[in-house]
Amino acid sequence: MRIIITFFTLLIMMIDSNLAAASDIEGVRLYRSPDRTRIVLDLDDSIDHKMFVLESPARVVVDLADADLKTNFDSIKLDVTPIDRIRTGKRGKNHLRLVFDLKEEVNPKSFTLAANERYGNRLVIDLYDFRVPVSKSLSDIIKTDNRSIVIAIDAGHGGEDPGALGPGKILEKHIVLKIAQYLKKLFDEDPDFSGLLVREGDYYLALRKRTAIAQRYRADFFLSIHADAWTSPSARGASVYALSTKGATSETAKFLANRENRADLIGGAGSINIRDKSADVAAVLLDLSMTATLGSSLTAGEYILKNIGSLTRLHKKRVEQAGFLVLKSTDIPSLLIEAGYISNPQEARKLSTPEFQKKMALAIYSGVVQYYLDHPPPGTALSKNLSKRQFIYIVERGDTLSEIAASYKISVSRLTSHNKLISQQIRVGQKLMIPTK
Repeated sequence: MRIIITFFTLLIMMIDSNLAAASDIEGVRLYRSPDRTRIVLDLDDSIDHKMFVLESPARVVVDLADADLKTNFDSIKLDVTPIDRIRTGKRGKNHLRLVFDLKEEVNPKSFTLAANERYGNRLVIDLYDFRVPVSKSLSDIIKTDNRSIVIAIDAGHGGEDPGALGPGKILEKHIVLKIAQYLKKLFDEDPDFSGLLVREGDYYLALRKRTAIAQRYRADFFLSIHADAWTSPSARGASVYALSTKGATSETAKFLANRENRADLIGGAGSINIRDKSADVAAVLLDLSMTATLGSSLTAGEYILKNIGSLTRLHKKRVEQAGFLVLKSTDIPSLLIEAGYISNPQEARKLSTPEFQKKMALAIYSGVVQYYLDHPPPGTALSKNLSKRQFIYIVERGDTLSEIAASYKISVSRLTSHNKLISQQIRVGQKLMIPTK
């Protein structure tokens, strides 16, 4: 009798274990990037899956073992994707099948991600385009003479990596993309510069991919825009970071570098040719290149820091250094700019306003331009136009003449006389000429 009871007890335990093993699909997210469509399934547990492709018509099929669908795909927008529709169905009692009917062929890949401090378990399905559109022609940027200075602007995080989370569900990825877009516009409107937006929308890019894009377009400078966060809501202020080859210059910098570098785990995974060099020669070349770019980064960082300091409080009054992976390019001067603490309620509200985003972009732009005015690269249009340089600033709501003068490090009287103003009253939309020399 005891044996029979034990047998039934084990049987019930096995049934309970099988029931508990089923994983619920609790949510779905879709992100479109220039080269792929990413679908992220949010799960309450780990899951086994198998993916395969069918033709005539083209489909991608994903079979999920012991899975239940607790959400739907009705709200997913498919108009800018190669997906025509998404179908679901049960296979047997416990298995789930997802079918992606396609409008065009794709190269599919998939992987699972374990739960972390922000998300639960996830299944990521990447549908790579066979034909990747080129948003900007290299010939539009690269010239051998009289060329524009190319500034690569990288909005941190993106897609399923939201970055820091502020009060009221303010996401870092959205704020920094807005600042980056305003910054690109400023550079594009400057005849001596060209802005390159590394991340153009709400999608994820691996850190190495970001610098690879900048290198592909032969960027002169790489700016990575972020919004900081800390465990205490009282932390506030903007910061500018350059790469450190010998470790972090402070515990804060070390913490930030480690936090940003971890983002590269999401997603699975120059101009100096050292392939044909010996190990010793390659090491020397890389060291020389890194030293030169680091020196330029630190110098430019001081210009930017001064301009940001006239706009908002600084968390650190000097350019910090840390081992940020996104800054590790041997041939491009690079800076990471924390526009403020999104974990601070006051700064989060300020960072989320278009007015402040535009002013932060202007401060960064002005710092970069002032650096290059003092260090014009040979062969660029800027090097030939130094004597004719001046900014055009369009007055926005809330601007004052004193604030504009402070942003460009000139006196109000000089700004007034240069524009032949009879008073300090300005109006929205008015164009002001900003002298640079």
